Amino acid sequence: NIGESKGISMDLLQAVESINAVQKTIALEKLKSVIPDLQGKKIALWGLSFKPNTDDMREAPSLDIVRSLVAAGASVTAYDPASAETARLYLGDIYQFANDPYEALTDADALILATEWSEFRSPDIDEMSKRMTGRVIIDGRNVLDGQAFFDRGFDYHGIGIPKPVTQQ
Repeated sequence: NIGESKGISMDLLQAVESINAVQKTIALEKLKSVIPDLQGKKIALWGLSFKPNTDDMREAPSLDIVRSLVAAGASVTAYDPASAETARLYLGDIYQFANDPYEALTDADALILATEWSEFRSPDIDEMSKRMTGRVIIDGRNVLDGQAFFDRGFDYHGIGIPKPVTQQ
């Protein structure tokens, strides 16, 4: 704002803001490519905060993801190690908050990983399989081992990966 008020071109910063806005929609677009009709679906979300090791929710992609999922008729159960209370300030009661990541997966049709907390990096895939109804994983941070999920029957989609992981 200061640069613009002084007549200085802010093209680079405007481009960065535009790219960041598009990035927030990619995980949801990937989910909709696999599950086009989200009405009545239960979606688990791991990570609410903008980045790991904080409860900062400003500009967090999860805000847009949760609002869009709910608008599409899905129910959302989320888990984040630090931002439960802060997220409620932004989202109110439009989603359920789980006490641990596996509780969030109970009867879920899909999982979106939105924040790369270290505890999400090596999940118990067998436990995930037991809890989830569906087998769709949208890894919005590319921290999971896609091949390991594929080998256990999941439909894994990373960001920047043009198609789901397949047997190699």
